[in-house]
Amino acid sequence: RRYPTVELRAETFNRPSHVPVPSDSAFLKALLFELRLVDDHVFVEHRDTCTRINHSSVYSVSTGAGDLWPVLAFQRSRLIYACLPLVEGPVEPRPPLLTVTGLSQGLALLLGIVDYISPSRKNEAEMNSKIGQLRNLLVQACPLGTPLNTNIRSLSSSFEDIQEMPTDKDQPAWRSNSYKGKPQVNVCIAEKVKCMQYGQRDVVDTWQVYGAVNCKCDIEGSAPNVTLTLNLPTNGAPLQDIVVHHCVTSVDPAMLMSSSAEPLDDSVYNGPYKFPFIPPSHSFNLCYYTSQVPVPPILGCYQLVEEGSQIKITVNLKLHESIKNSFEYCEARIPFFNRGPIAQLEYKVSYGQLDLSREKSLLVWVIGQKFPKSLEVSLTGTVSFGTAGKEHPTDYVCTGNTAYVKLYFRIPDFTLTGCYIDQHSVQVFVPGKPKITASRELISSDYYIWNSKAPAPMVYKPLLD
Repeated sequence: RRYPTVELRAETFNRPSHVPVPSDSAFLKALLFELRLVDDHVFVEHRDTCTRINHSSVYSVSTGAGDLWPVLAFQRSRLIYACLPLVEGPVEPRPPLLTVTGLSQGLALLLGIVDYISPSRKNEAEMNSKIGQLRNLLVQACPLGTPLNTNIRSLSSSFEDIQEMPTDKDQPAWRSNSYKGKPQVNVCIAEKVKCMQYGQRDVVDTWQVYGAVNCKCDIEGSAPNVTLTLNLPTNGAPLQDIVVHHCVTSVDPAMLMSSSAEPLDDSVYNGPYKFPFIPPSHSFNLCYYTSQVPVPPILGCYQLVEEGSQIKITVNLKLHESIKNSFEYCEARIPFFNRGPIAQLEYKVSYGQLDLSREKSLLVWVIGQKFPKSLEVSLTGTVSFGTAGKEHPTDYVCTGNTAYVKLYFRIPDFTLTGCYIDQHSVQVFVPGKPKITASRELISSDYYIWNSKAPAPMVYKPLLD
């Protein structure tokens, strides 16, 4: 199967050194030659020299227009499985294989095909039938060149519902199959908050919120229309840097002009944020956004002081009063780098419980599902260490007293921006009354509180005019 849009992207990335993909027959001939499945008795220096030893299933295939790379190919049960992943960037000089994300996607897709075909390898008629169905199954598994579902076997049951070309001319390419059943729409707003707190006067704390609106629309019809509206409370932080999915049919330009690179002013777009779209058949992210909220959800202070062979630690955390005090989980992890295992620990916590990891190099302070009424918790302790071994964590950045506490938490049915979905505002223009399910959540992501008694490795200072 070929994807002209992917080939066009490859050409865009590599002008003017782009090597076009030859015809199927020419590519197959070149691939068989590279794999030494034809003309293996002929010595070809670039292929057969002993200085060239291939340690992977990634090949460079010579064509009349140049070398195609990276071609992922391997043999299983008398069949060759091959694909040509897109390298999102120049291929000369060749980037390291681990940096090419298309290789892992292509390998997962090929292994999914192997898993689908292999059980039939002893029955040639059944295997030929499956190979015949494969092209149609790829329409659903990989409709536009990016694998959406690499479990090909799970798609085989719905083979009869898949059509290679839409019968309805109005059906968009991203709706690869049609749904039959009761209409339902599931929407989830997932916000993540990143934070760096230093506890120092000359260093500015930073935090950032970024969110995604995930949708799964099970709706009949070749091109159903759905309109979804995001709302903010009166004091909600405006959404910025909004990026929408290609299935969105129209959007207010003012919504897309709000940028976090510019300071907020009175003209900022506060919503409501309306998105009319024709949904794909699968789960997808309708939009992404960022926001500049006034305060982080949890304010913290961490102090680590070394006194002889011991260190004293103090951690204070305070939940901001505007934050919903109902967590699915909340814990603070305190790692100790470049030291031996914790040999002695004396501590006092005002709330929750403190656990020591099996490797004895990490303290896990489990705060639980609620902060106390005061919204403040504290931990004090004295730690001493044994002799360091190879299994204990090291870090070239966190040396000496430079250390951090990292917070992990999830608050269901809450967003830091206040962004929410009114279920009654979701419009689905199809017969019948669809079931609408809306949820939201706030999750921590890289939420660090650095030791205020030592220099932090990254310093964010205020910009001076």
